[in-house]
Amino acid sequence: MKNKRKTAKQLERYFKGVANHRRIEILRLISKIEGITVDGVCQELNANFKTISEHIRRLVQAGLVNKKYRGRRVEHYLSPYGKKFLRFMSSFDER
Repeated sequence: MKNKRKTAKQLERYFKGVANHRRIEILRLISKIEGITVDGVCQELNANFKTISEHIRRLVQAGLVNKKYRGRRVEHYLSPYGKKFLRFMSSFDER
């Protein structure tokens, strides 16, 4: 099966998903601590639960983060596109 090229609208979804400094921090944190919960993100970033919850919801909606339900816990992992985006963003760190 051939890889189909993403449409501009599909790419826009990913870019909008990370178009916030807090969401970029969350993406990086999830890559370091796979399976982290919203509470864990709040503690690590010293941030409000409601705010972080909304940012994670947007990352999930953008297709960059996946949720895994384990009883009452909800764990968060980078999706394959989340991993690609993180690599893309890290390319800006190079000089």
